[in-house]
Amino acid sequence: MKYFFDFLKGILIGAGAILPGISSGVLCVIFGIYENLLDCVLNFFQNIKENFKFLFPIASGVIVGIILFGNVLKYLFFAYPIQIKFIFIGLILGSIPALLKESTLKTKFKPSYLIFTFLSLLLGIFLVVLESKLPKFTSNEYSFLFLVFSGFLMAAGVIIPGVSNTLILMLLGVYEFYLDAVSCIYLPFLFPLCIGLFFGSLFFMKITKFLLDKFYPQTFFTIIGFTLGSIFVLYPRFFF
Repeated sequence: MKYFFDFLKGILIGAGAILPGISSGVLCVIFGIYENLLDCVLNFFQNIKENFKFLFPIASGVIVGIILFGNVLKYLFFAYPIQIKFIFIGLILGSIPALLKESTLKTKFKPSYLIFTFLSLLLGIFLVVLESKLPKFTSNEYSFLFLVFSGFLMAAGVIIPGVSNTLILMLLGVYEFYLDAVSCIYLPFLFPLCIGLFFGSLFFMKITKFLLDKFYPQTFFTIIGFTLGSIFVLYPRFFF
């Protein structure tokens, strides 16, 4: 039964890698598996059997979630763009209480922690404005190395709670092609992206683990700011 529920969690986490503004990392926090996930991946060879047992159903679900939601999302955004965006905004706001609860598990709340939320929110808004000013690319401009680089940066959104990987792909101008490639399993696009995603995930996992160990509440209040900022990615014209 635990395997089944972990598989379902993996499907939703995989959806977080597809849905605009939704962070896979935030979903891991909500499900209470985030720190265990980091430990299992970073220390995989110290206890291969137990770590594999924990990771396999989640990883399987992630793959299913990405493939499934790639097709579903493509249709929904075409048929009901405004409604879907506001649904996602509601999902993002609904994740805030879980993040607030998690941020004070190891220490008491201090008003100074809100500074981290405010600064990360401003950074999130700045990235949205930057994205609107960037030129749009076409698919024939994507080199192999550029896609590897895109996958590496995408890993920040997959691993760091509150940082949306879809925002990063939008900034790089590859999000629409990413959706198309996922929906039809287009390997010439996905393979280099996955190479960058693999190495980027290891890199950002180590950074996130260090920050959580040394600056736990500050890190989580920064995550909350990025999570709120991702709302502007979904519907910037509503705010500006």
